[in-house]
Amino acid sequence: MEMSNFTLFDPRCRAEAPFSIDVIMQLDIFGIVLFSVLTLMATVSMLVFIEECIYIYKKVPPNKKSVIIWVTGAAPVIAIMSCLGMWVPRATMFTDMTSATYFAIVVFKFLILMIEEVGGDNVFLRRSENKSFKINTGPCCCCCPCLPNVPITRRSLFMLKLGSYQFVLLKLVLTILSIVLWSNGNFRVADVSANGASIWINSFIGVLTIIALWPVAIMFMHVREALLTLKMVPKYAMYQLVLILSQLQTAIINILAMNGTIACAPPYTSQSRGNLMSQQLLIVEMFIITLVTRVLYRRQYDPIPDLDDSVEETKTVLTSKRAVDNA
Repeated sequence: MEMSNFTLFDPRCRAEAPFSIDVIMQLDIFGIVLFSVLTLMATVSMLVFIEECIYIYKKVPPNKKSVIIWVTGAAPVIAIMSCLGMWVPRATMFTDMTSATYFAIVVFKFLILMIEEVGGDNVFLRRSENKSFKINTGPCCCCCPCLPNVPITRRSLFMLKLGSYQFVLLKLVLTILSIVLWSNGNFRVADVSANGASIWINSFIGVLTIIALWPVAIMFMHVREALLTLKMVPKYAMYQLVLILSQLQTAIINILAMNGTIACAPPYTSQSRGNLMSQQLLIVEMFIITLVTRVLYRRQYDPIPDLDDSVEETKTVLTSKRAVDNA
C-alpha cells in the first residue's frame, strides 16, 4: 500500500523520462556494475558482428553477402539500440523505432536469403517446376487447411516478395510520420486512447507485420527439407526468436507499465522503468543470439541437394556428413 501511494502521489512519477545525468547520478554500486556489464555485452555483440561481416566479405559468394550481413545484424543492432535507450531514456522512442525499422528489413532479407540459398530466382523456379506453395501456414492462415495450394510461378514468387517488401516500405513511412507527429505534439507512445495517433499507427503496423511474416513462413515450409544441410531450421528459429523477443516481449512489458503494474521508481516513471527492464532483457538476449548466429552462419557454402530429393535422401546426406566429421 505504501508503494502504491508513493507511486500515485510522488510528482516525479508523473514526470517525463529522466535525463541521462539523472540516471547516472542515482546509480549505486550494483547499478554501475549492471550498466557496465550490459554495455560491455552490447559492445561485444557489435564487435562479433563486425568480425562476422569481415568473414562474410572474404568467404561468402557475392550474391549472398548483403542478405547475410543484414540478417546477422538484427541482434547486434537491437542490442546497441537498447543500450543507447538504457543510458538515454528520453531517446527510447527513437531507438525502438530504429530497431523496429531494421527488423522490418530483416524480414524481407530473410525471405531473399532462403531463395538465394537455393540458387536465386531462376534456379528456384527451375527446381520447383510443377510444384506449389502451401499457403495454409502461420501467422495468417494456419487455421485454414481448406485453402488450395498455389502453383509456383514467377508471378507467385514476386507476390511473396511483395508481401514482405511492403512492410519495409510502409514501416519506414510510418516511422517518419510518427516522428513528424511527435514533433508537433500529436504522437505519444503512452497514449492509447482512440483519439491518439499512436494506437492507430501501431495497430496498422501490427497488421503489416503479420502480412509480411506470412510469405516468409510459406517459403520456409517449402524449402526447409532441401536446406537442412545449411542449418536453415535453426536459422529460422533464431529469426523467429528475435521477432518474439524484440516485438512481443517489449509490447507486453510496455502494456504492464502503462497499466501501472510496473511501479514507478524515481527518477524513472512507470513507463520509463518498463522501457529500462525491456532494454536490459534485450541486451542479454541479443548477446546470446549474436553468438549462436555467428556459429550458424560461419561455414563454407556447398551445393545443396535438389528440391526433388526426398526426406530420406536428405537424412542420408546428414548421416554421411556426421560420419566424416567423427572420422
